[in-house]
Amino acid sequence: MSFTRVRSLTRGQSVRSIRSVLRVRRPWRLAAEAAALLTAAVVAFPLYWMVLSAVKPAGEVQSDRPRPWTSAPSLDAFRRVFGQQDFARYFLNSLLVAATVVVVSALVAFLAATAVTRFRFRFRTTLLVMFLVAQMVPVEALTIPLFFLLRDAGTYVPGIGLNTLGSLILPHIAFSLPFAIWMLRGFVRAVPESLEEAAYLDGASRARFLWRILFPLVFPGLVATSVFSFISTWNDFLFAKSFIVSATENSTLPMALLVFFKDEGNDWGGIMAASTVMTVPVLVFFVLVQRRLVSGLGGAVKD
Repeated sequence: MSFTRVRSLTRGQSVRSIRSVLRVRRPWRLAAEAAALLTAAVVAFPLYWMVLSAVKPAGEVQSDRPRPWTSAPSLDAFRRVFGQQDFARYFLNSLLVAATVVVVSALVAFLAATAVTRFRFRFRTTLLVMFLVAQMVPVEALTIPLFFLLRDAGTYVPGIGLNTLGSLILPHIAFSLPFAIWMLRGFVRAVPESLEEAAYLDGASRARFLWRILFPLVFPGLVATSVFSFISTWNDFLFAKSFIVSATENSTLPMALLVFFKDEGNDWGGIMAASTVMTVPVLVFFVLVQRRLVSGLGGAVKD
């Protein structure tokens, strides 16, 4: 048998083996794709129903026979939302609080993660364990102690007491830092120390290496942690309801939902419209950073 004949038989056998493997794996692949589509549909259905309820007329929203569509879409619910007197102020307050928490927590977490990764000091392991313990404590269990702490702190430090935006910013920074520090540790550790030594040999100072070399390398991790900080701060209702007692001008956007809860009956169309408006900034923020987010989560898993 010639070499060409043997080669053609070998190719034919390899093609048949590949086809047999594809035939074996194809049902499992189809099942996995079907399960993924079903999961995506289950997750997306509440969002679809929220938007649908926001554009439905009032009669269809409170109907005894709900339908997953509407033949007469209306924007009256959105008009009622934007017609609220302090809606724009609530929106700006939420944006200010969320942006401040994202920036401050990202910078502090970056510096803290660099310190606990690059330096050896006493109680370093204890400090990391305390970060984990802080994540295990439910937020609801700390709301009342935080209320009294902020009440007393406001008498000594203006701007962080009750009824101020500082009473929302500080707790969210405190709860965002443990998760951010733990995630950024993996990114800082992934940067080889030889790179730092080479930078020092080239005359770079520690601050220059920190901000010009290390910071861009761990930036995907900062984006990933910022997404979680932004979402938790933007959607917060517990702290806004507990710490903003009487100064309604400092309320955030979730508090605007309370306007549509009335004694004579809840305005579900307005509630769904306000919830839709609240979701838009989160989606916009996620779309802007999605590529960095994927690479950041990938780097965290790789570590």
